[in-house]
Amino acid sequence: MWHLPFGSARRILCLGAHSDDIEIGIGGTLLELAKRRSDLEIQWVVFSAPGQRAEEARASANDFLSGVAHREIRVGSFRECYFPSEWPSIKDWFEAIKIKFDPEVIFTHYRDDRHQDHRVLSDLAWNTFRNHLILEYEIPKYDGDLGQPNVFMPLSEEIACRKVDLLLKHFRTQSTRHWFTRDTFEAVHRIRGIECASKTGRAEAFYCRKLVLEAP
Repeated sequence: MWHLPFGSARRILCLGAHSDDIEIGIGGTLLELAKRRSDLEIQWVVFSAPGQRAEEARASANDFLSGVAHREIRVGSFRECYFPSEWPSIKDWFEAIKIKFDPEVIFTHYRDDRHQDHRVLSDLAWNTFRNHLILEYEIPKYDGDLGQPNVFMPLSEEIACRKVDLLLKHFRTQSTRHWFTRDTFEAVHRIRGIECASKTGRAEAFYCRKLVLEAP
């Protein structure tokens, strides 16, 4: 297993279909990076957050990025569960982001995620950013679509706990869902931690389709 430094990444684009996706998929990774670097530039884009969920999305993003001085948070109003039919408008959002921001790393949804909104964002990320490092994150759900990731970010016990605390604090609208529990999030951390032999037994995991190696 190779161990590569990730601390050099400074400009990061985070894409989430719904208001809690980014936090669930990469919340721990962002907290770890923010702890290590004070000069991060993060664009945080949520495409659908109706009603109270928009307030939750902004409050949560600001909390997760509290140590990041250069950040922009955008919350859209695309219809949840209808992203395939809104493809042209969502594509316009992607193009507008591309004009303003040139990320070093892009986090988006896993391409084999069974939620149609998630797949649209994954496809458009690859369609729009064709010469960037794209890492696809995972969301546990009823569909049972977790796969075999090939990139891992070990998390300290403190950071993993902080991530879950913030999720439960901010997304009260999701508290009645049978899967939105501390046990669920901790279980995913532990499984991915086992798979990468994390010293703390905790990690987040991603899928990388293409990686270019350059000689120093």
